[in-house]
Amino acid sequence: MFPERDPTSTESSSRAIRAPQTFRALRHRNFRLFWWGQLISVSGSWMQLAAQGWLVYRLTGSAFYLGLVGFARYVPVLLFSLFGGVIADRFPKRNLVILTQCIALIQAFLLAILTSTGTVQIWHIIVLSSLLGLVNAFDTPARQSFIVEMVGKEDLMNAIALNSSVFNASRIVGPVVAGVLVPTLGEASCFFLNGVSFLAVLVSLLRMDADSLSPAPSEAANGSVWRKLREGLDYARSDAAILTLLALVSISSVFALPYSTLMPAFARDVLGLGATGYGAMLAAVGLGALSGALVLASWGSRFPKGRLFTIGNLLFPLGLIAFSFSRSFVLSELLLILVGLGFILQNAMANTLLQTTAKEGFRGRVMSMHTLAFIGLSPLGDLQAGTAAHFLSVPLIVKLGAFVCLGAALWAIWKRPELRRLT
Repeated sequence: MFPERDPTSTESSSRAIRAPQTFRALRHRNFRLFWWGQLISVSGSWMQLAAQGWLVYRLTGSAFYLGLVGFARYVPVLLFSLFGGVIADRFPKRNLVILTQCIALIQAFLLAILTSTGTVQIWHIIVLSSLLGLVNAFDTPARQSFIVEMVGKEDLMNAIALNSSVFNASRIVGPVVAGVLVPTLGEASCFFLNGVSFLAVLVSLLRMDADSLSPAPSEAANGSVWRKLREGLDYARSDAAILTLLALVSISSVFALPYSTLMPAFARDVLGLGATGYGAMLAAVGLGALSGALVLASWGSRFPKGRLFTIGNLLFPLGLIAFSFSRSFVLSELLLILVGLGFILQNAMANTLLQTTAKEGFRGRVMSMHTLAFIGLSPLGDLQAGTAAHFLSVPLIVKLGAFVCLGAALWAIWKRPELRRLT
C-alpha cells in the first residue's frame, strides 16, 4: 500500500523536477537524495570488499579461505533474509535502513582498527564478515522494496536501473581506488574510508520527506512472524513467473557468482597480477554492468522486460565461459566487461519483474526471497567453489559453474517461453 499522495505524479508534488528520460526517476526528491548517498557509500563498500579479498589472500594464500570468508559473509543472509522480508513489510523501511547502515559503519571501523594495528587475524575477518551478512539480511529486502515508495511503479524500472548504475559505477571506482591505496597505505585505509562513506547515505535518509514515505499498513502488519513467512512462501509458490525467476537467480548465485570471490586467485595465480591488476579486473566488470544499467535506464522501457532478462541470462554465463579460457590481461578485461553487461541485464530485470509482479503487501517478502536467492545462497556457492578450487584449478571451477547456469538459461527458454513475454 502507498500513501494517498501519489509520489509518481509531478503535478501533485511541488518537489518533483523535470528530468531527461534516462534519469527521470531523479525527479523525485527522496530518490535523488538516496541515489547520491548510495553513490558515495557503495563506492566505499566496493573498496572494502576488494581490499578485504586481497587481505585474506595475503594472510593465507589460500583459495579455500577466500571461499570461507565469502561463506561467512553470506550465510546470515541465507538464514535470516526471509525474516528480514517480514520485518520490511511491518515497519517503516527508511527507519530500518538507517539502523542497518549505522551497524555497517561500526563494522567497517572495527575492521580498520584491527588491520591498522597489525592485530587482524583470519578469524576476525570471518566474524566481522558474518556481522555484515546479518546486517544485509535485514537491509537488502528493506532497501529494495523501499525504492517503489520513493518513485512509484511508473518510474520503478528506471529507478532500479539508476540504482544499478550507482552500484556498478561504484564497482569501478571502489576497486580502482583500493588498487591504488592497498600497495601504498594498506588495506586499513580502505576500511576506514568505507566507514566514513556510510555517513553520506545516513545524511540522505535523514533529509528525506518522511511524510511521503508512510505507506498504509501491509498484510504483514498483523499476525505472527511465522504465519506471515508461510503466507509469503505460499504466495511465491503459487505464481509461476515469480517462482521461475527466483529459481534462475538462485542457480546463478550458487554456480556463477563465485567467480568474483575467486578473482584474487585468478588475478595473482593465473594472470600474474598484483593488487592494482586485481582492482582493474573488478572495475572491468563494473564498467560492463554500468553500461548495461545506463542502457536499461534510457531504453529499457521500449522492450519486454522478460526478453531483456533472457538475454542477460544467456550473456552472463557465456561471458564467464570465455573468461575462464583467457590467459591475457587485456582479453580478460574485455571479457569481464561482457560479463558485467550480462550480469546487470539478468539481475536488474529479475529485480524489476519481481517487484512489478508481486502483489502489494507481499513485496517486502518477495524481495526477501530475491535476497535469499541472490545473496543468501552465495555462501553455498563460495564454499563449494573455494573448496573445489583448492583441489582443482580456479579457471576450471569458473568454467563448470558457468556451464550449469547456461544449461538453466536454455531450459527456461525451452520450458518457460512465457517468461520472455513478461512486460
